[in-house]
Amino acid sequence: MRKLTRRAFIGTGLLASGALVIGVSIQPGNRSEKVADLIADADEYVFNIWIKISPDNTVTIIVPHAEMGQGVHTTLALMLADEMDADWDKVIISEAPAQEEYTNHMLLKGFVARDIDFPNFLINTVDGAFLKIGKIINFQVTGGSASIRFTGQLGMRISGASTRQLLIKAAAAQWQLPEKELSAQKSFIHHEKSGKKEAFFTFAQAAALLEPETNPTLKSVDQYQLMGTSPPRKDLPLKVTGEALYGMDIQLPGMKYASIKASPVFGCKVTSVDASSLKKIKGFYQVVTLENAVAVIADGFWLAKQALNKVVIKFEKNDAQNIHQKGVFEQLRYDLNQAELNNDFNIDFKTGVIPDQKIKSKDQFEATYRVPFLAHATMEPMNCTAWIHDGICEIWIGSQNPLGIKSEVADLLDIEMKNVQVYNQYLGGGFGRRSETDVALQAAWIARETTHPIKLIWTREEDIQHDFYREANLSQFKAVLNSQGKPSIWINQFLFKHHPPEASIPPYLIPNQLIQHTESTLHVPWGNWRSVDHSMHGFFIESFIDELAHLQNEDPFEYRASLLAHQPRFLKVLNKAAEKSSWHQSLPENWGRGIAIHQSFGTIVAEVVELRIIEDKIHIERVVCVADAGFAMHRDAFIAQMESGIIYGLTAALYGEITIKNGAVEQHNFHDHKMLRMDETPIIETYIINSHEKIGGAGEPSTPVIAPALVNAIFNATGKRIRTLPIQNFDLLS
Repeated sequence: MRKLTRRAFIGTGLLASGALVIGVSIQPGNRSEKVADLIADADEYVFNIWIKISPDNTVTIIVPHAEMGQGVHTTLALMLADEMDADWDKVIISEAPAQEEYTNHMLLKGFVARDIDFPNFLINTVDGAFLKIGKIINFQVTGGSASIRFTGQLGMRISGASTRQLLIKAAAAQWQLPEKELSAQKSFIHHEKSGKKEAFFTFAQAAALLEPETNPTLKSVDQYQLMGTSPPRKDLPLKVTGEALYGMDIQLPGMKYASIKASPVFGCKVTSVDASSLKKIKGFYQVVTLENAVAVIADGFWLAKQALNKVVIKFEKNDAQNIHQKGVFEQLRYDLNQAELNNDFNIDFKTGVIPDQKIKSKDQFEATYRVPFLAHATMEPMNCTAWIHDGICEIWIGSQNPLGIKSEVADLLDIEMKNVQVYNQYLGGGFGRRSETDVALQAAWIARETTHPIKLIWTREEDIQHDFYREANLSQFKAVLNSQGKPSIWINQFLFKHHPPEASIPPYLIPNQLIQHTESTLHVPWGNWRSVDHSMHGFFIESFIDELAHLQNEDPFEYRASLLAHQPRFLKVLNKAAEKSSWHQSLPENWGRGIAIHQSFGTIVAEVVELRIIEDKIHIERVVCVADAGFAMHRDAFIAQMESGIIYGLTAALYGEITIKNGAVEQHNFHDHKMLRMDETPIIETYIINSHEKIGGAGEPSTPVIAPALVNAIFNATGKRIRTLPIQNFDLLS
């Protein structure tokens, strides 16, 4: 999950359809011919598939990622503009269309190839292979905290640098001057000695005829003009004025609205529908039966919802209707025990020597932790507008996976992908939920039954009860402590394995480790939830290490530090968190501090929670967050993401829980699925360490750390150790 070297990129210049194409050459051939008509007018020069320059010298940067509040449009454009020396005030940002040439193959390359340093003669072949794979699997995903560290580092910066070099070369030829005497500054080429100065646009066409360098020189940190600063985000003005378009905002002539109700028990099909009571309702339009759901179409959403409530729907019955929450955890415990009994685990990580026989030692310590199902609960309800006409299907949606939607809708309707158009909008929260295609498929199914554009809107109840959930899980630990009270043997067994693969591996110096997992079959659908497996393992590992520290009557910070002497980056982050939180300063009675540290998606984060307990109620006063992501490309956006991940994680730790009764989700809306409120939100202080190591992510790494820091603070304040989330289920005074 790390970036490749800069040698993995080259630039190329190609002239196509009156448009100049320059930038990153992913494979031999003219890719611009496939996208020029989608992104440029006849008088605009297009630089590869990522940049275009207009006659007024504005630079438009096409970003292949969805904007869901994380600031990715601005940050990726900033990285390219800095390398290109474009005038930020005249930069325009456009999201890439859902078209196969815009597959996020650099994400695939970053995730799969990791640190392989390909020789120059193989780079085109390797990049072409990842592009072809991306096209085959229709990979245009925003997620995995990967946009900046892969697309930005491996694509946008290279594209900007290539373009700058080609423009300088074209200017040097036109002016008959040495290239070394020219420079690019704010979208102009300058010659300081003569005072000559011309806009980028002047040289664009000539630059198309030049052969680009295979390995463009990237700026060093001391040359950055934009990277590492905090220029205003380009998406914020429209959001402040309300002009920004989300999926919910789409309005089309003749549009009808749909409300939908799916089977309460996952996977059960519709057996009968009685809509006879709707015949006299004014504004009611149509009932559509899907495989496992029923939708009502009407002139307005509220009317559709009320009409749907009058429809009598029967669903098939299956064995899942006998499943209850208690039984879920009994099943997980049984499967974990069976795997241990039969030695039937999958090994995640093993080092040193683990005794074959059961460990028996007076210095052995064991603990088991438990987490519940979690929903995403994005603020913008799930929605999609679909219109099928003239042999095509048009889709308006906010999605983390627009090309995936295009592919699956085409399969559903049995039409070619080129006949499906997906217009991606701003996302009112994603967190992994909007990487799924289910809502788009429902909207297309419903639209197939009518000639009108259909806007499908889920109710909050539908959203909570038909999510793709982070699974419930158990994780059991065994540790044997040496004469210094440090773990010499570390055994961890849990259920389920998704990604990233290293999530369960602790950073601590422990000579003998065995980390393994088994599987269990749940009927509840799984989905990517913010930070994925890290969201659980951060809690598991950092809770257990805290217990070991207290078992030895050692300070939890000092205990961690002693186990991180071999990890200077970790140690620096941990030490700064202790310093900024005044860790060693005493607290009043009923106050507590807790600390935790975890690395995810290439970023190391330490957090300290400071809280007080008043009449069994937790008042979280302060969170100190220290993060090392290598380099924060947009400081304010990075800080905002740290804050966002902390708040999201606090909600889950305090309140997050989806429970099952009779096979269905019990929770309905925010009255029984609580969110953290503004008056509960603590002061959050974020400190950035720019270590200049490999670039890490920002959207997810602060989330896994907050739950263990919180429960560790509760223990510090009350002496009560919480091993099962959410915290709201505990009486802290008992």
